[in-house]
Amino acid sequence: MIDLHYSPDVAEARAAGRPLVALESTIITHGMPYPQNVETARRVEQDIREAGAIPATIAVLEGALHIGLTEAQLDRLARSEDVAKLSRADFAACLAAGRTGATTVAATMIAARLAGIDVFATGGIGGVHKGAETSFDISADLQELAQTAVTVVAAGPKAILDTPKTLEVLETLGVPVIAYGQDSLPAFWSATSDLAAPLRMDSPDRIAAAHALRARMGIPGGQLVANPIPTAEEIPAATLAPIIAQAQAEADAQGIAAKSVTPFLLQRIFELTEGASLTANIALVRNNARLAAEIAKCLCNSAR
Repeated sequence: MIDLHYSPDVAEARAAGRPLVALESTIITHGMPYPQNVETARRVEQDIREAGAIPATIAVLEGALHIGLTEAQLDRLARSEDVAKLSRADFAACLAAGRTGATTVAATMIAARLAGIDVFATGGIGGVHKGAETSFDISADLQELAQTAVTVVAAGPKAILDTPKTLEVLETLGVPVIAYGQDSLPAFWSATSDLAAPLRMDSPDRIAAAHALRARMGIPGGQLVANPIPTAEEIPAATLAPIIAQAQAEADAQGIAAKSVTPFLLQRIFELTEGASLTANIALVRNNARLAAEIAKCLCNSAR
């Protein structure tokens, strides 16, 4: 087995059987500028603590897989440059090479499973990119959800994606997509969309029960909980549509592809919304962290 390096508070929580929530690290290194990245990371961790769980931010630091970061490690990662963006394909290679890398949704799910953490909070998942019928640009996050038994709380697929196709792939892969408290699928920066959610659940204990039942039934993979951004902090989909279209056209014109697409689009949307997308992003991540903590507590209580 691979050596896992637990932060002191995560190690203590594991020993005491307390609820844990995994957090990714690409939101720190590739999602936001410094110092907003580290400020947001600390705020999200505090939200989880205040909700009664322990946060475990996951990252690879100089070839070591860390489950939970200390204050000093978090700050160092937030300031670091040339940090690898890790998914399933390059996770082990980064460890073997002794590099530093930030985990995407897929890599964080793998690490969470290794650490015995059942719940993971993020902003939005990757999925099928627009034009994937010719580019075949489909995130590894979708396959990971089909394989790795972690419940992922997100604000839906990222709004830059082809959401209908993303839903179709998730259905084909047998991944439960659960909208929290509403019938429509959340659309990342927007609380609702014109797509009906495949499933709806209104309480953390039901989501936790579904997670546990899938394990007892021997069904592989995790489940996606689509948690709507608070309406007071959303950006309406009608406002975003032309902005996303412009950013996508610029990416196409510049030949930006593969792992570079998402960071480019998010940065251009940040610029075109004059920072409103970042404000909404922070709000939705914090909202997801709070719900994930509640689900983790329910799973922890049911296991006792």
